[in-house]
Amino acid sequence: MKILVIGSGGREHALVWKIAQSPKVEKIYAAPGNAGIAELAECVAIKATDVESLASFAERNHIDLTVVGPESPLIAGVVDVFEGRGLTIFGPSKEPARLEGSKVYAKEVMRRYHIPTADFCAFSDPQAAAEYAHKRFSEGAKGLVVKADGEAAGKGVFVVHQLVEALEVIRSLMEERVLGDAGARIVMEEVLTGEEASLMAITDGMTALPLPPVQDYKRALDHDMGANTGGMGSICPLRIVTPEMQQQALEQIIHPAIRATRDAGIPFRGVLYAGIMVTEEGLKTLEFNVRFGDPETQAVLPLLENDLVEVMHAAVECRLEEVTLHWKPRYAVCVVIASGGYPGKYETGFPIEGLDRAAEIPECVVFHAGTRKEGGKVVTAGGRVLGVTALGDTLAQARGRAYEAVRCIRFDYMHYREDIGLKWI
Repeated sequence: MKILVIGSGGREHALVWKIAQSPKVEKIYAAPGNAGIAELAECVAIKATDVESLASFAERNHIDLTVVGPESPLIAGVVDVFEGRGLTIFGPSKEPARLEGSKVYAKEVMRRYHIPTADFCAFSDPQAAAEYAHKRFSEGAKGLVVKADGEAAGKGVFVVHQLVEALEVIRSLMEERVLGDAGARIVMEEVLTGEEASLMAITDGMTALPLPPVQDYKRALDHDMGANTGGMGSICPLRIVTPEMQQQALEQIIHPAIRATRDAGIPFRGVLYAGIMVTEEGLKTLEFNVRFGDPETQAVLPLLENDLVEVMHAAVECRLEEVTLHWKPRYAVCVVIASGGYPGKYETGFPIEGLDRAAEIPECVVFHAGTRKEGGKVVTAGGRVLGVTALGDTLAQARGRAYEAVRCIRFDYMHYREDIGLKWI
């Protein structure tokens, strides 16, 4: 089989790494890929959002299966374009992708299908949003969550605890448009307290196969301080989510969302990701994503024993009921190494040293995210640069190996959290 993987981040490197282990695969392409992916696949200079060019490439090269990594091409309708040309692709079409592309749409689906979530209101007028914030804080609200409606690369969620903070976020999103059109509408909802978890499931629109629960570390700094990022690390499995909780999430969150897309006439085929909060009142849904998480994928896929290509093909062909997923009884920890200044301004082009030494750590793999080759060297090319993943019999062992590998790596102004998984040991 010939496989095309769309994307250039750590998630896509993990996908390529796992796909390369399939005996069914003879050739892997990645568009556009990165320096790490280039060791396993042929990288082609096509942007992930250039859906027409991607489809033409898949036609010319007789690609048997295309796998979409990031959300942007899914929201842009890459699946619709591919399927319109008779090409096989793993991922949801444009309409179901609205579950991630629009926070307002996702919350409306949750309300309509009785999916447990925080109470919310949606606004397209900044004055109305400001008045709502005034009202909530005057009633004694301890905080609000403000979400940009549109795609914001994981940076469109703001937790505010004072009215002045809420008004500033409303102004920056809706008037200054710091996130572009993503802030044209916003959602405001109550703050939930508890432990966050990521629950992903591979689905063909009827059957849903859950992946182990993961915890993603969103904040830039230790102890969950600093700005929201795309993710600074992850651990898998997250034991606070019991098998009973996972089954409850399947029944009350995952399956109703899949049913919503089916009722709309367009079955969801791909990965449905529910961000949840484990609260004292039970499970609450924070958001939906419509693809593998990043950096959750870097911690999940090394634990999967199945041939991922077979699983994805079964999903595309609507025969997932034939598949049983098998998992290594291990722990995985992923530590993201980022550019200094991320998620704000940062510089790129710094040579990365120590990658070979890091790869020598037992049961460790270094997934590339923001990297490129320059003059024969691997240099930084993004905010999140590397995802260092290690396995172990215990969480402590996996964590120790991951940080041992992290300490082998050097580049100017590198930054990483030192507390990934620590509180669970």
